[in-house]
Amino acid sequence: MKLNKNVLLSIGLMVAITSVYRILPNRPFGFAPQIALALFGGAFFVQNKKWAFILPLVSMFISDLLYQVLFKFGYSEMEGFYSGQWINYLLIGSLTVFGFMISDAKIFKVILASIAAPTTYFLLSNGLVWFGNGGYQRSRTFGGLIQTLVDGVPFYQNSILGTLVFGAILFGGYSLLRARESKQIA
Repeated sequence: MKLNKNVLLSIGLMVAITSVYRILPNRPFGFAPQIALALFGGAFFVQNKKWAFILPLVSMFISDLLYQVLFKFGYSEMEGFYSGQWINYLLIGSLTVFGFMISDAKIFKVILASIAAPTTYFLLSNGLVWFGNGGYQRSRTFGGLIQTLVDGVPFYQNSILGTLVFGAILFGGYSLLRARESKQIA
């Protein structure tokens, strides 16, 4: 993807919308666009990989900053910044690699990546919570690991659904814009 004024404006708008969506009250936890944004960035910024990694991280940072402001003024019970948060950023950023594998944006590959990326995130994040006890009181046994994974299933289901929905919006929207653009040129 060549970076021009329209593309940069679209990227800025995409990051702003995904950031604000993540802090909407009463949205199901886990149903967020950041993993889909990582996949989209990886698929379309193959030439300039730093942009691919930056997209979901900037979106997360802005939404975490907004969460922190809301928390500070008593409008949210959830803090935006907390200890160990860098692990979340590392995990989300690393999911961009799945996007590199779908650079041709074929529907089957997008769907597969939209399931594989949240699954990887679910297993790694819950495994790290269990291993580090992350405020959880689950024993460091196999049974404790399984219980930690079971506890995370509602988030996991929402994460897959959110990635599929937002992936369809991002990849589908991009395809429609490209088709429209090629019709105007012809």
